[in-house]
Amino acid sequence: MTSTSTRLFSRGSWPETSRIATVLRKETVGGVLLLVGTVVALVWANSPWSAAYASLRDARVGPASLHLDLTLGTWAADGLLAIFFFVAGLELKREFVAGDLRDPRRAALPVAAAVGGMAVPALIYVLVNLGTGDGALRGWAIPTATDIAFALAVLAVISTHLPSALRTFLLTLAVVDDLLAITIIAIFYTAELSVGFLALSLLPLALFAFLVQRRVRVWWVLLPLAALTWVLMHSSGVHPTVAGVLLAFTVPVARSSGAGGPAAGPGMAEHFEHRFRPLSAGVAVPVFAFFAAGVTVGGFSGLVDALADTVALGIVAALVVGKTVGITAATWLVSRFTRAELDDDLSWWDVVGLALLGGIGFTVSLLIGELAFGTGSVRDEHVKVGVLVGTVAAALLATVLLRLRNRRYRQIAAAEQVDADRDGIPDVYQRPSAES
Repeated sequence: MTSTSTRLFSRGSWPETSRIATVLRKETVGGVLLLVGTVVALVWANSPWSAAYASLRDARVGPASLHLDLTLGTWAADGLLAIFFFVAGLELKREFVAGDLRDPRRAALPVAAAVGGMAVPALIYVLVNLGTGDGALRGWAIPTATDIAFALAVLAVISTHLPSALRTFLLTLAVVDDLLAITIIAIFYTAELSVGFLALSLLPLALFAFLVQRRVRVWWVLLPLAALTWVLMHSSGVHPTVAGVLLAFTVPVARSSGAGGPAAGPGMAEHFEHRFRPLSAGVAVPVFAFFAAGVTVGGFSGLVDALADTVALGIVAALVVGKTVGITAATWLVSRFTRAELDDDLSWWDVVGLALLGGIGFTVSLLIGELAFGTGSVRDEHVKVGVLVGTVAAALLATVLLRLRNRRYRQIAAAEQVDADRDGIPDVYQRPSAES
């Protein structure tokens, strides 16, 4: 491969670019709702009415006979986030089966960046907490995931015209590390495993897979099977969000090849993603953020006390430094060993800015914090402070760097739109209203 044969962050195909633009518009709206839920939770938890917030979060609903008398906070983490991971699984499968990432050369970069963006933060967290004891190392996986909705909300607020290739990379990176994070949750945060219930969960999963492979879209058949898979997975001891990913991976991506031919309509994965992404971005993630982010800080002194815990310090360092170093270094290594070069329109400062956006960890980080230290524990409260501080710090640094490059991004966006107009592609780079 010559140095000019492959370009990192080159623009993808027009159909894929158009689809990604649509996805990102929906995720941006979800990100704004996530920010609203987070702010409301923080204000309420630190107000004179904080006891009411705690009572709402800890209220139990559900049938006790099925061991599903869970708190609202747990329902949000275990139930609603299963929808989030279902959509993430659909997106990942579609990208690698029918999207531009079916080309291994294009897939190598976001996958390598996701791995680097998980390994280096985990290493930094471990180094900060070596010798701390008291189970602090259980939180090593907290700073590993990027929150795409939160990152896109930041892009909307700062009104930057990030090129389409960088946005596509950010989305794919976040989806890949979300799936890696759910693998970590399944392997390292399963305290007790019931093999019987786990085996039983495979039965409705298999029937669901059979029906979707036959292109059955009848909701009153598929939804009960998905719910039963979730319930049995929950009973097995494996975190039930894993069920969302497994269900997504059974959904076919290709269009029907029956009597209607290969162009008989959108594939099942696209159909389900269209149906469930608004629910994931607009309801599941914001509601989870509302119940998970309500930490009682206790003023400036309380913030200082929380950050004195090496767990919180390790999270902040991992999100800000670890993510930046991990993603940037992985990108450089891909460039070095494949002899691929950055696209002519971009520089390594753009990669650093994107890596800083990768340090915006929220939804999955809070989930892993609860699994590592227990919901409502002192350490879990410190985790929330660390995640919030690290996320805000990464967002501010990314804002400064990306705004400095925004003039160049405007030029790239204008050139891309000219190309799109010339090829008859309507408004594929239309930005969300918050950014326009």
